[in-house]
Amino acid sequence: MYDDTPSLGTALAATTTSHFLAEGPLWDPVGERVLWVDIMAGAVHTGRLEADDSITALERIDFPDTAGTVALSARGDLVVAGRHGLHYRDAAGAITSGRTLIEGDGRRFNDGKADPAGRLVVGTKGPGGEVLLRVDAGESVTVLDDDLTLSNGLAWTADGRRLYSVDTMTRRIFVRDYDAATGAVGERRLFIELEQGHPDGMTIDAHDHLWVAVWGGGCVLRIAPSGRIVSRVEVPAPHTSCPAFAGPGLDVLVITTATENLPAEERAAFPASGSLFTIRPGVAGLPTNFWSGIR
Repeated sequence: MYDDTPSLGTALAATTTSHFLAEGPLWDPVGERVLWVDIMAGAVHTGRLEADDSITALERIDFPDTAGTVALSARGDLVVAGRHGLHYRDAAGAITSGRTLIEGDGRRFNDGKADPAGRLVVGTKGPGGEVLLRVDAGESVTVLDDDLTLSNGLAWTADGRRLYSVDTMTRRIFVRDYDAATGAVGERRLFIELEQGHPDGMTIDAHDHLWVAVWGGGCVLRIAPSGRIVSRVEVPAPHTSCPAFAGPGLDVLVITTATENLPAEERAAFPASGSLFTIRPGVAGLPTNFWSGIR
């Protein structure tokens, strides 16, 4: 898929453990570790990025239900988007849960990230009419979108003034103005609509190029601010779910994958599916936005 796009190489399997639905990798610059979620297992995993770009598992942290995404505060607190609300883990390891923020048996929280001001922005997956919302202090909610098919990846530009967001089933990536200081959000505009595969999680590099995982495509696309697809990273796992830049130099691209809904023949052809993969693509990413730690 996207064979006519210049390739930056093939990512290599970095872990030996396979996950059903690994997602949401992020780099912790304080603890010098990679974090990611296995959504349906309700687990947050941590790992050490080794000199050869493999990842050594360190800890598995289990939460009460699903774990759609994880964000991290500067002091080491975690916030996890559970099925219908948020779960919090302090630096000492105590887990508490917040109030119900969304409803519906077939709906759960999905991908999310902290914005440049430290608020959690997170979307939902369900039967339709999905939302992208922002959670402010006191778990007050601001709805950014309420008409999505499956809310997914998020990324802010280096100056924090534009927000990109994915609506997976329509294959669309949107962009809007974003004022982190005031919380003001501009009108949503179409940035790009993919012709093949479905956009999933994404990140952004220091040159404001998006890196978008293509579910069903076995690749990560690099997309310029103009909306032009400029290059790709091949991933030997069809269900590529999310990339993130990691390491002290933020120059290692960590890519999560999944075995969810993967046919038996593809599982046999791509036995590393569900693992994390890494590659050095020749550019660096932006630092992780820390969650404020304010509930």
